[in-house]
Amino acid sequence: MSVHQEDSRKVTTHRLFEMKQRGEKIAMLTAYDYSMAKLIDQAGMDIILVGDSASNVIAGNITTLPVTLDQMIYHGMSVTRAVKRALVLVDMPFGTVSGNSLESLNAAIRVMKETGADALKIEGGREVSDDIKKIIDAGIPVMGHLGLMPQSINKYGTYTVRAKDEVEAEKLMNDAKLLQEIGCFAITLEKIPASIGKKIADELEIPIIGIGAGNGVDGQVLVMHDMLGITQSFSPRFLRRYANLQEIIINSVGNYIKDVKEKDFPNDTEQY
Repeated sequence: MSVHQEDSRKVTTHRLFEMKQRGEKIAMLTAYDYSMAKLIDQAGMDIILVGDSASNVIAGNITTLPVTLDQMIYHGMSVTRAVKRALVLVDMPFGTVSGNSLESLNAAIRVMKETGADALKIEGGREVSDDIKKIIDAGIPVMGHLGLMPQSINKYGTYTVRAKDEVEAEKLMNDAKLLQEIGCFAITLEKIPASIGKKIADELEIPIIGIGAGNGVDGQVLVMHDMLGITQSFSPRFLRRYANLQEIIINSVGNYIKDVKEKDFPNDTEQY
């Protein structure tokens, strides 16, 4: 049976901490709409991320930068209506947490009030730590995001692995410790050496979720469209495809077109 067997209690930030304490890995996946979120939740997912990757897989943008606060709220509302068990996490989009703590807090409050989400995910370390602390102090749970940060792609100029040199690795470790210190309940680490991912997970008390950060962290996250094979052009080393829905969907739609053109659909049993 493919559905993960787990109790039906609502996943909270405290339950995620307990999972780390007992060595249970945390499963996290993106969703952007009601129908898919409902299926993912029923499968037993621990965290459902309403990711700013909606900019790519839903809107067709090259980067995550164009997605707006209103769009993230729309997707967040759609997902939370479907979810009963998983913790629902919404990405704060580019430009909403960028050095003005009051504006960042107002944007965060709006996301929480309008979506009904359980928590937010925010990219960045020391540079935005004051904003993150103000949001957490207001009672909003925050998951940090370090390593490769897609919202900073124009600064990087490449999607290569981060923290390969000693200076960047040291900053990554310091930022992770700072995020824990100011109250983040977890951190996502993206596209970093596995050894550094494990070191951070071992040294920090809060859960560390990886995407291309090795198997020594406390959990894993993937983009739903990549994992299910709806998208095929994106094939990083860390991605495992569990289905080829692109082929299934194209073939199914093609068969529907064929049946309509050949007057096979609807048949006598499919009409009134």
